[in-house]
Amino acid sequence: MIFVRACLFNVYFMLLTLVMGVGAWPIRLFARSLALPYAKLWTRLAVGGLRRICGIRLVVTGREHLPAARPCLVASQHQSAFDTLVWMNLVERPAYVMKEELTRLPLVGPMLLLAGMIPVRRAEGAKALRALLGAAGQAAADGRQIVIFPEGTRTRPGETARLHPGIVAMAGHTGLPVIPVATDSGLCWSRNAFVKHPGTIHIAIGAALPPDLGRNGILPAISAAWDDLSRGFTARDPRDNPVDNSVGVPVPHSVDQ
Repeated sequence: MIFVRACLFNVYFMLLTLVMGVGAWPIRLFARSLALPYAKLWTRLAVGGLRRICGIRLVVTGREHLPAARPCLVASQHQSAFDTLVWMNLVERPAYVMKEELTRLPLVGPMLLLAGMIPVRRAEGAKALRALLGAAGQAAADGRQIVIFPEGTRTRPGETARLHPGIVAMAGHTGLPVIPVATDSGLCWSRNAFVKHPGTIHIAIGAALPPDLGRNGILPAISAAWDDLSRGFTARDPRDNPVDNSVGVPVPHSVDQ
């Protein structure tokens, strides 16, 4: 049944992306200011489909640490493709730092650029960093909440990866607070996995870190905050939760999706 649900979700997701990608043409041509709200709608429908079809729910704690309608840097763990969807609707005006290759995806890529996402050509080294800082400065001036995954790639739950220093440069350049975020999304939707397991994904948002800690301060502080926040997750295998327990249940106050 889990495999069947995964198949249904993937069909739903592809059809949703196709329909909304084609439907985005008028926005691309005549109403570019609507690109971000349109992208937020697409991801909201995608996450909603994941909840209803695969039985995956979301619990978010620590939202009081997010500055209301003000720019910040969100430094999140990255375990799943889910992480690239969910922040579109957890903050008001998100701007993801993402691989430049994603902008070349048919239908989706042009909308990512119009919605204000920040592509990075990682192979270009110092040139890429300069471009990233310029784009981050513009996003900060525009009041965007910049979402970055300092690990640079998806990791397994409990796996430790070296953090990339781009977040340090961005914090110093923009002067924005750094919000550490831990998640266990990989337990339900693991890296490169087709099957999505029913259960609850947790996202824990920590207190802001000052932007002037420097490389030797910010990176260890992010890692320490992730460790502390992760301790609040209930150790479990999501496959222990029957799918019907995750679908159609009234949402408690701490559950956002």
